[in-house]
Amino acid sequence: MKALILAAGLGKRLKPLTSNTPKPLLFVGGKPFLSHTIEALKENGIQDICILTGWKSMKIRDFYGDGSDFGVNLSYMEQKELKGTASAILCSEDCMDEPFICINGDVLTSKEDLSKLIECYNETKSEVMGIVEVPDASKFGSVLENNGVLIDIKEKSNNPPSNLINSGLFVFTPDIFNFIHQTPLSCRGEYEITDTVIMATKEKEIHTVKLSDMWIDIGTPQDLLDANKLLMSSMTSQIEGTVEPGAVIKGNVVIEKGALVRSGSYLEGPIYISSGCDIGPNCYLRPYVCLSSNVRVGAAVEVKNSIIMAGTHVPHHNYVGDSIIGENCNLGAGTKIANLRFDGKNIKLHFEDSCVDSQRRKMGAVIGDSVSTGINSMINAGSIIFENTVIGPGALVSGRIAPGSRIL
Repeated sequence: MKALILAAGLGKRLKPLTSNTPKPLLFVGGKPFLSHTIEALKENGIQDICILTGWKSMKIRDFYGDGSDFGVNLSYMEQKELKGTASAILCSEDCMDEPFICINGDVLTSKEDLSKLIECYNETKSEVMGIVEVPDASKFGSVLENNGVLIDIKEKSNNPPSNLINSGLFVFTPDIFNFIHQTPLSCRGEYEITDTVIMATKEKEIHTVKLSDMWIDIGTPQDLLDANKLLMSSMTSQIEGTVEPGAVIKGNVVIEKGALVRSGSYLEGPIYISSGCDIGPNCYLRPYVCLSSNVRVGAAVEVKNSIIMAGTHVPHHNYVGDSIIGENCNLGAGTKIANLRFDGKNIKLHFEDSCVDSQRRKMGAVIGDSVSTGINSMINAGSIIFENTVIGPGALVSGRIAPGSRIL
């Protein structure tokens, strides 16, 4: 069995994090997001994996190469025009000449759930769709099924027939391409795989498998934080870097070789510290902090439930909570990121086309690459700051800040 990973999306609602980095390479749970998917496939014995790329395609190819460093065989295709999931899958028609797992590249799953899909296919020898239960199915493709057999899918309906949704995980046979060729444009102007699958139900049984809670559709920054928390919850301690006397480490903490934790640092896991990081002295890292390579966290700094990308410095008297900070940023001494409203209401995020309730009482900032702040600057809860912005000493930032802005 082969695998196809659909990773061509632009990740619009993850900007500015995806302004320079394709969504599959965003750092979460101690490694690029796509690595978790590749690892889950490998652990199920799937070694021939094709990645369909699009935005910043060469960055994905350069990072993973032929897959030999990861114990798999990788090939690549590039989708030039984004015309929907069915169109994306059709790109692989010439190489998917046997049953294959198809995974949306922005879906977090587990090796156990992939095993369920494979087991169902082995029993039925027919297409399989993974389904998950969510509180609100109106934003997804809501599924109607009977005893594990698909009946219908309603895309983004205001009155969904159930709380079960299409998970974005399938096992297909090459027969699926015949149905894709017959799939019409949807009302949204796309060729959607859900339309293809429903068409296929007229001629064959499409089976459904209910997946676990180890599933997240990552479309927004808050989804990325949720995925990070879920992945780190099952993490075990592994300390290979240098820990000076006087540092306190509690819970599950990973410290990669080449990282330094200085005296007086207090680490309360789960925490992930990558190679090249320099931590402390006298700082406080709270649960679900995930640091990519060469991050600096200095004296009198507190960080909690946040992802900090490679090369960023948080060096003096800073607070970072419930935030995601891009690569090569520098927070001036005393810069604070708020993560809670005075009235306790949910934080709102200002996306390009709308202002959205994050569904979180605590949400800090989303900061793009190469952002710098001056001393004692203040960043309000829910701020989205695009790349190459400079925030001056004592400045207050709120809302959505355009790329290259100067806030003085």
